[in-house]
Amino acid sequence: MMLIALLSTPLVSASETKPPNVVVFLVDDLGYMDIGANNPDCFYDTPNIDRLSESAMRFTDGYAANPVCSPTRYSLMTGKYPTRVQATNFFSGRRGGTFKPAPLHSNMPIEEITIAEVLKGKGYATFFAGKWHLGESEEFYPQNQGFDVNIGGYSKGGPYSGKRYFGPFENPQMAVESPEGDHLPDRLARDTAAFIEEHREEPFLAYLAFYSVHTPLMGRPDLVEKYKKKAEGIAGEEFAEEEQVFGKGVRNVRILQKHAVYAAMVEAMDQAVGKVLQQLKDSGVEDNTIVVFTSDNGGLSTSEGSPTSNLPLRGGKGWVYEGGIREPWIVKYPGVTEAGSVSSVPICSIDLLPTIAAAAGAELQHPVDGIDMRPALEGGTLDREALYWHYPHYSNQGGIPGGAIRVGKYKLFERYEDGRVHLYDLESDLSESKDLASEMPERVEQMRKQLHDWYQSVDAKFLQPKEGREPWTPAYLQ
Repeated sequence: MMLIALLSTPLVSASETKPPNVVVFLVDDLGYMDIGANNPDCFYDTPNIDRLSESAMRFTDGYAANPVCSPTRYSLMTGKYPTRVQATNFFSGRRGGTFKPAPLHSNMPIEEITIAEVLKGKGYATFFAGKWHLGESEEFYPQNQGFDVNIGGYSKGGPYSGKRYFGPFENPQMAVESPEGDHLPDRLARDTAAFIEEHREEPFLAYLAFYSVHTPLMGRPDLVEKYKKKAEGIAGEEFAEEEQVFGKGVRNVRILQKHAVYAAMVEAMDQAVGKVLQQLKDSGVEDNTIVVFTSDNGGLSTSEGSPTSNLPLRGGKGWVYEGGIREPWIVKYPGVTEAGSVSSVPICSIDLLPTIAAAAGAELQHPVDGIDMRPALEGGTLDREALYWHYPHYSNQGGIPGGAIRVGKYKLFERYEDGRVHLYDLESDLSESKDLASEMPERVEQMRKQLHDWYQSVDAKFLQPKEGREPWTPAYLQ
């Protein structure tokens, strides 16, 4: 598969001088069903995100490039599949199982051209706040990847220093410490809002990558109390059984949303989103700002507290099932998206960079995997054959090492331990409960060939032998 070089489609006319601003909200571990806009029965209150959806286009089939964080963050930054540089698990996750995991590269190469570097080339001021998790040392941090400002982004995958979600944070990339009790999502939102106000007269990129709603599970006491009371009125089974790929115990998956602390974390994140959106209005730049809202992987449903349910999607974070890769995707593109519109066109995190580059009038001089989403944002479709996933690891959440391809409404899932494949019709079977592989062998053969051709094009690596046992590998490697 050849990567795609893009030409630009500016949002503004030649007579205008200021290209569109860009605000990206990236939430950590937020599931597709964790916002009211996607789930009318959502246990968590997300009024600000829901209002954003009402003013924007909401995608029902938006994806992350990987079921865990660092690879998806790489794809958002570069427009490329993370498999191209073997960034296929969170940095540095090397859990083994029946076999050893595939080799893992744990830094986003400094030579990669990021969305910030593309926009800086067009005169944008660039800002990053929150979780980075794309490099092990400072040379790989945001300030060395095109961002003028970095507040809180470093090697860690969660707020593990200081008092975690409450100040003081003792984060080495926060030059100004927060006072005792300050709440991390609000702190990051305030800094983002201040940057917007400071740069309202020039084009800017504000990239707010929340540490929320990742573990540790910690919520504001007032919100925790609110949801404890709300949960009292919710009855039903909270867990069911899911597959188990390591260990001998039962792997449970949450099937009912009622976790009060997680709910408090979601609502606090939503309030932080609202603070930034209000600043766009107050600074007078709302009508010339593209706003993107998404998540890096599915909701945490099978381990580490299992705080949320992704039903009807199967699995969650760490799984190549839909619960692990289908994400909230909301895009507000002034002059392009229709308020309250909904699209079922499949999009992916690889598409962010080319879309924003085109909007800013930046002609990419290097190839990428993603494509400009503008035709879909205008209510049309995208000219793309397929989307691909490659996860040759045993996830902390129990997820299966495997790969997948989506073509139209069909999704083929391939297991890397033994090479078994499954075929699902996502249009009629969103929960991936009916395997059609035996009924549609020709489609399986065609999609599997496409997937294997893609493996070759991105130099995909696979599970490694362990204790004399050999895992499955694609035929072209045998």
